[in-house]
Amino acid sequence: MSKYTTGEMAKLCGVSVRTVQFYDTKGVLLPSELSEGGRRLYTEDDLAKLRLICTLKAIGLSLDSIKGILESPSSGKVLSLLLDEQMKLLDDEIEERRNQLEAIKVIKESVRDKAAIPVNSISDIEQMVENNKKVRKKFRRLIVKAVIISIPQYSFLAWWILGGPWWPFVVCFLVNIPIGILVAKHYFKDAAFICAECNSVFKPAFKDVMRTSGTIKARWLTCTVCGHAGYCVEVYHKEEAC
Repeated sequence: MSKYTTGEMAKLCGVSVRTVQFYDTKGVLLPSELSEGGRRLYTEDDLAKLRLICTLKAIGLSLDSIKGILESPSSGKVLSLLLDEQMKLLDDEIEERRNQLEAIKVIKESVRDKAAIPVNSISDIEQMVENNKKVRKKFRRLIVKAVIISIPQYSFLAWWILGGPWWPFVVCFLVNIPIGILVAKHYFKDAAFICAECNSVFKPAFKDVMRTSGTIKARWLTCTVCGHAGYCVEVYHKEEAC
């Protein structure tokens, strides 16, 4: 069986040597053995695991979530659901781009032939652009709200550290708690989760979501359908939620 050094692993996966070493210190990717000189050595299985970790990082999972998922008894099911959802997103993007391309071709032909541009083609493009604007607008609003909440708090914290009074930071912190809850409630309003055990799509109570750890891709929840506790994959198919 092939053995790989830290440098070889990093090169094969397109990451830095420090990244591989960091994954080792965090317990996410431990070397299978150490050489006589103390160098980390990895196997083909380790290489496959690193590629999986890189993929999960690329779709937005935090390192702590990845570690938790890989160590969970239902890791295979959770990973399968995560990848299924990512494939759906990519398929939707591909279909949208394909429709845009077809609409542009129709308009290009109409312009070349000096014919009237079909109204349905214009409507299709307008609808696609509008949908993209809405998604981007919602994302920007969330980012702006988070920044607005964070700036005063960290400013008062820095002021306190530099010798200023402590009470502005405490007041700002206490005020930001309900504001942060409202922002989070807005974010999770349309969110649903897929259980890795029974594949049911469910909407947990907001308080249950807030008490759990995870990312925008997966969170540790108890399924309201089968009662299984584990990582559940976040989706936005509101009409499917039960």
